Amino acid sequence: MTAEQRRLSEAGDRWKEWGPYVSERAWGTVREDYSASSAVWSHLPHDHARSKAYRWGEDGLAGFCDRRQLLCFALALWNGRDSIVKERAFGLDGNEGNHGEDVKEYYFYLDATPTYSYAKYLYKYPHAAFPYSILVEENRRRGRREPEFELLDTGVFDQDRYFDVFVEYAKAAPDDILIRLTAVNRGPEAAPLHLLPTVWFRNTWSWGWDDRRPQLRRESDTSILADHFSLGTYRLLLEGAPELLFTGNETNRRRLYGVENSCVCVKDGMNDYLVAGKASGVSTVSGTKAAGHYHHLLLPGEQVTVRLRLTSKDASPDALLAPFEEVFASRQREADEFYHALHLSSMTDDERHLQRQALAGMLWSKQFYYYHVGRWLRGDLASARPPPERLHGRNHEWTHLRNSDILSVPDKWEFPWYASWDLAFHCVTYALVDPAFAKEQLLLLLREWYMHPNGQLPACEWNFSDVNPPVHAWAALRVYQIERERSGRADRLFLERVFHKLLLNFTWWVNRKDADGSNVFEGGFLGLDNVGVFDRSAFPPEQGRIEQSDATSWMGMYCLNLMDIALELAKENPAYEDVASKFLEHFVYIARAMNNMAGRGIQLWDRKDGFYYDVLHRPGGMAEPLRVRSMVGLIPLCAVDILESELIDRLPGFKRRMQHFIDHLPEFSDHLETLTTATNIRRILTLTNRERLRRVLHVLLDEEEFLSPFGIRSLSRYHLQSPYELQLGGVVYRVRYEPAESDTALFGGNSNWRGPVWMPVNFLLIESLRRFHDFLGPAFRVECPTGSGRWMNLEEVSGEISRRLAAVFLRDSNGRRPVYGGTEKFQSDAHWRDLLLFYEHFHGDNGAGLGASHQTGWTALIANLLQRMHATCARTPE
Repeated sequence: MTAEQRRLSEAGDRWKEWGPYVSERAWGTVREDYSASSAVWSHLPHDHARSKAYRWGEDGLAGFCDRRQLLCFALALWNGRDSIVKERAFGLDGNEGNHGEDVKEYYFYLDATPTYSYAKYLYKYPHAAFPYSILVEENRRRGRREPEFELLDTGVFDQDRYFDVFVEYAKAAPDDILIRLTAVNRGPEAAPLHLLPTVWFRNTWSWGWDDRRPQLRRESDTSILADHFSLGTYRLLLEGAPELLFTGNETNRRRLYGVENSCVCVKDGMNDYLVAGKASGVSTVSGTKAAGHYHHLLLPGEQVTVRLRLTSKDASPDALLAPFEEVFASRQREADEFYHALHLSSMTDDERHLQRQALAGMLWSKQFYYYHVGRWLRGDLASARPPPERLHGRNHEWTHLRNSDILSVPDKWEFPWYASWDLAFHCVTYALVDPAFAKEQLLLLLREWYMHPNGQLPACEWNFSDVNPPVHAWAALRVYQIERERSGRADRLFLERVFHKLLLNFTWWVNRKDADGSNVFEGGFLGLDNVGVFDRSAFPPEQGRIEQSDATSWMGMYCLNLMDIALELAKENPAYEDVASKFLEHFVYIARAMNNMAGRGIQLWDRKDGFYYDVLHRPGGMAEPLRVRSMVGLIPLCAVDILESELIDRLPGFKRRMQHFIDHLPEFSDHLETLTTATNIRRILTLTNRERLRRVLHVLLDEEEFLSPFGIRSLSRYHLQSPYELQLGGVVYRVRYEPAESDTALFGGNSNWRGPVWMPVNFLLIESLRRFHDFLGPAFRVECPTGSGRWMNLEEVSGEISRRLAAVFLRDSNGRRPVYGGTEKFQSDAHWRDLLLFYEHFHGDNGAGLGASHQTGWTALIANLLQRMHATCARTPE
C-alpha cells in the first residue's frame, strides 16, 4: 500500500478537509442572479466580479479552501499593463461567444492526489495587456459557422512573451499546507510581474442571518493571522518581506450602484491600489481579504519562487522554510508511487501521462457548492426583496433543495455546478483512485435535501427540473464493482443505501414519463441537447407527443441495473429476490413495447432501416418515425445483461418467476437467449436480438455514418448529404450533420450533439459491446469498419473504438495530438505540447477538442478506457 493509499484508508476525510474547492468562475451563475427575468449573464457579469461580494461561493486562480469554504487562498497576478488585476479566469458569457460561453484563458491541472497531499496547476499569463475587449468584439462579430476567436489568435503569446506561473500545494499535515509559486519568463526580454498570493474569508456576514465577522490581521511583516469563529485560527506565513495589503470582501456599491459604501475597504481595493494607485481602499493592518505583494522584474528565462505556508499550527515565521522542500519532495515522490501503482505495465509513457493528467483534472474539478433555493427565491434579511416574478420562475419547484457540500462539477468555469448525469460518470472515474468519494457523491445526490420529494433527481442549476438519463444505478454498480476488483472490498451497505433511494426515482420515471402506460417513455432532451430535429423538452402539446427511443432504452437499462443490484443483495438477503423479479418483469414489458407494439402500431424499431427512431404522434392519431440517425437510436444497445445459472440457482424465487415469463410470454424469447454448457446455463437479456444487433452495428461501424477515426459520432455523417427535414405547424425543422460547432443555439451555444464525438455515450457503448461479446463469444463477428473486409468479434470491436478514442489525445506518427487540431503552439512548442485539455466533445472527423475546454468530468473516462484496454490485452493470448 502506498503512502497516499494509507492516508485515504486511515484518515481520508481529515486529509481532504482542504482542497481545490474554489470555482474558476462564480459570476454569471444562476445562484448569483437576482433579476426578475433570469438574466443570468448580465446580472453579475465579469466586469462586476472584482467589485461584488458573492452570495453563494467564491472564485480564484488555483484556489484552495476548507470544505465549508470559510477561508480561501488563491493567486492573483498583474503584469503592470492590464486594466485590472488578474484574480479570476476570464471568458465570454453565453451572449458574447459565437458558440456560447467560453473561457479565454490557458490554465492546466497538472497533478493531484486524492487527498491533495500534492497538487499542481499552471497558468499562462501574457506580458501584454490582456485583450479583453478584442476577444469580446471579435467573437461577437463572428457567426455560428465560423470558428471561435481564441486567446492565442490575438497574438499576445507571439515570441513567447508570457509567464508560466506554477502553483503547487503540499500538505505537511491535513491542516498544514505548504504553497510554492514559481514564475518563469518565457519571453525574449525582461518583463515585470506582480505576484499576489491572496487569502480571504467568504462573505457570510452581509446577508442578515449571521453578522459575526471574521478577521485577517497583520501578525508580523511575514505573517497574516486569520481568526474565524467557526474555523478557528490559521496563519499565512510568507517568504521574504512582501508588502502586506488588506481590504474587505465587501461590495463596492459606489462603483456598481452609485451609492455610498458602508466601509472604506471594499473587494476591489487592492485592484485599485495597484492599477490606479488609490491607497485609500487598502489597509496595512486588517480586513477580510489580504495579500502579500511581490514585485519582480524577470529577465528572459529567469525564474522566481515564492514560498508560503497556510497552517493552523501556532507557528512562528521562522517555521515557514524548516521542512519545506523536504515535504514537497516527499509528497511528489508519494504521488509518483500512487500513480505507478495504478498504471499498467503495458502502457506507453504517453498513455501514462494521459491517464495521470485526466485524473488530475478530475481531482481538481471539485468545488464547494452552496445553494439554498428557498432562501435564494425569497431573498436575504439584509437585502432588498427580490422581484416577485422569481417566486414563480426558475427552480421555484425546488424549495427543499439545500446544497452545501464539496461536489464534483463538469468544469469549474463553463459548468461550475453539479449536473446529475455528468456526476454519475465522474464517479466511475473517481472509483479508480478514490472509491470512498465516488460513493459519497452518489449517495449525496439521493439525499432528501437534493432529491425532490416526488423522487426526481435535480438536473443542474439552470433548470433542476430538466430530465437527465437515469444512469445512477449503472454508476453505483460500476463503482461497487471497481472497488471490489481493486481492493477486494464489497461495500454492500453502500449498494443497499443507493438501491432504496433509486426505487423512489424509478417510480417517478414510471409515473411521470410513461404518458399512456404503454412502457414507452418520454423525457425530453435527456442530456443529448440538440440531437433532435426540435427541442424535445419544449415540444408543444398541441402538436402531439414524442415516444423516445433513448428514453425507453435508458429505462430498459435502468431496469437491468436495478435488477443486478437486487440480485447482488439477494445473495445475503432473500427478500431482494422479489424486487429483482419486479425489475425483470418491467424490462420484459419495455422490451416487448419497444420492439413490437410501441407507438400504437408504429414501432421504435424500424425494420426497413435497421435502426431505432423516436416516434411522433400527431393530433388525430397519426404517427410517424423521426428518421434521424443519431445517438438516440444507439442507446438501445446499452440495455444488455447476462444471467448466470451459478447465481440464479441460488435464488429459487427469482428463477421460478423468470421461468414464468419464458413459458407465458412467447415474444419474450426475442429478448432472452440461452446458452447451455456442461456446467452452466447462461442467459442474455437485451433490447436488441442478434438480428437487430447486426443491423445496428452495420450502421454504427460504417465510417460514412457513425464510426469516426476518433470514436462514435453523435449523429450519422449520412445526414451531411441527406439532412433530415420535418414540417410541423407550418415550420420546417432540419437536422444536418455538423462535426464541430452547431449552427443552432437550441440548447446553449457550445452544446452540440449533431455530429461530434462525446466520451460518456462512447464509454457506455464500449461496455455494452464487451457484454455482448461475453455472451456471444468469438464466433459472433461483424465487419469493422463496414465495407472494409475486416471481420472482428465484439471484444475486438470495442477495443477498436477504445483505441480511436484514445487517439484523440495521444501523439500520432507525426508527433501531433489530434485534440489540438491545427493549433501549432500546442503541437510543437516544448512548453505546450505535453499539456492536455479534456474537452467537452470532439470534432467528428478530425478529433479536435470542442466545447468546454476543461470538461474533465466525463471526458476523464479516458482513464478508465486506458485501464480496461491494457487489462484486456494482458488477458488476451497472442
